[in-house]
Amino acid sequence: MRMPGIILLAVFGFVLVMLTIMTYYLRTVLKQYEKDDEAGINVEKKKEEIASSRNFVYTALVLVSVSMAGTLYIYVKGTAWESHLMEWLNIVVRLMHITFGIAWIGASFYFVFLENALNRTKDVRDELAGNLWAVHGGGFYYLEKYKVAPKTIPKHLHWFKYEAYFTWISGFCMLFVVYYFNASALLIDKNILDITAWQGIGIGVGSFVVAWIIYDLLCKSPLIKKPVWFTLIGFAVLIGFTYFYTRVFSPRAAYIHFGSMIGSIMVANVFFVIIPAQKAMVNAAKKGLPLNPQLGKNALNRSLHNNYFTLPVLFVMISNHFPTTFGYEQPWLMLAIISLGTAGVKHYLNLREKGQLSVWVLPVSVVILLAGAFISAPPKDPGACNSKIEFSEVNAIIQERCVSCHSSKPTDDVYKAPPNGVMYDTPDDIMRKKDLIMQRVVITKTMPQNNKTNITQKERDIIRCWIEQGASVK
Repeated sequence: MRMPGIILLAVFGFVLVMLTIMTYYLRTVLKQYEKDDEAGINVEKKKEEIASSRNFVYTALVLVSVSMAGTLYIYVKGTAWESHLMEWLNIVVRLMHITFGIAWIGASFYFVFLENALNRTKDVRDELAGNLWAVHGGGFYYLEKYKVAPKTIPKHLHWFKYEAYFTWISGFCMLFVVYYFNASALLIDKNILDITAWQGIGIGVGSFVVAWIIYDLLCKSPLIKKPVWFTLIGFAVLIGFTYFYTRVFSPRAAYIHFGSMIGSIMVANVFFVIIPAQKAMVNAAKKGLPLNPQLGKNALNRSLHNNYFTLPVLFVMISNHFPTTFGYEQPWLMLAIISLGTAGVKHYLNLREKGQLSVWVLPVSVVILLAGAFISAPPKDPGACNSKIEFSEVNAIIQERCVSCHSSKPTDDVYKAPPNGVMYDTPDDIMRKKDLIMQRVVITKTMPQNNKTNITQKERDIIRCWIEQGASVK
């Protein structure tokens, strides 16, 4: 099995090099066409062909890179290199996802701000929807928005789309690297639903398609003209998916799937609605045909939806660091509260950019978020500690339930390195992490992961009492 894997990796590597060379070749050809264009030679069709070929090559580069990573994973699976490869895949893909995500969300925030802050009345030409003066980075900028399109489409027109596409691609890869490749440990919790890894993956990916179809139908229904009802029904649909995910996957995986679902809707808005509308408007302007202003309105509407989706998605991206949220007994409710509260904060910011003052939006959003903190707080009186707990008793529990993962040499079938570098090899290790143990093992009960080692409530209570009594290791 090793030799075919090496050959396949070599083939992918060769294809990757050839595709890279092809990108430089296409760029050289495109520059030559641009020179011909400046000389008055009509090469517009040839430029479009080159642009199409370049998009194909970029797509092939992504697919080959992903295939190489998948082949390499299969090649090292079951060896000492598996955990090392997974960690580096996690690092690389996560860094890509964050970088492209910042670019996409930054562009989304900026253009919604621009739309909200435009001067629409003072000294605005008839063909314009508005303008804006701005200062940034030591320079002054003047921006204009056309009602439909300029009389002449500029040759160099920047399209904001690849930020969205690569954010989704990298996020989808990360979903596989973190959750799907370790489905039995991180995706599936048999205490919630006893399904196979492949069933879980199928449900997860399939739900993204179903969510997009429902959302798209809502956008094309008469409800889109009734913003309040559209928002209420749309939010109810999203929370329905949240509840569904928490009844199928582990809480952490449920949160990530909620974020991935919204992210998929956002990129589908870009791919199926926003960019096609922009292409249609550009083509019509080039050919001198009448433009359909509704295309621009539809694209702007979907872009605005994406703007409200961003803060809930950003929370999901960091949620695995906060077990108080996904570890709550009704994790779907906590996610609903945070999504509503953060979307409310974004609504307040949008209103402020428009120069509108709504005194109730921000306070209500903050109260909603504080309500989540209140209902997820641990009980004031979890139970009396009637006897002195010795460290030896606590250490026995940790050695049996925790060190299979959290040690310098894990014996777990998934984790070959201690998660997040947390180890309980010595009494001092345990003592230093007592607050983390209290939060993850006692309060939120999110460790052990999916209760893989079958820790009991009595054992959790023993650990709690030991910590409350001063956490002495003597």
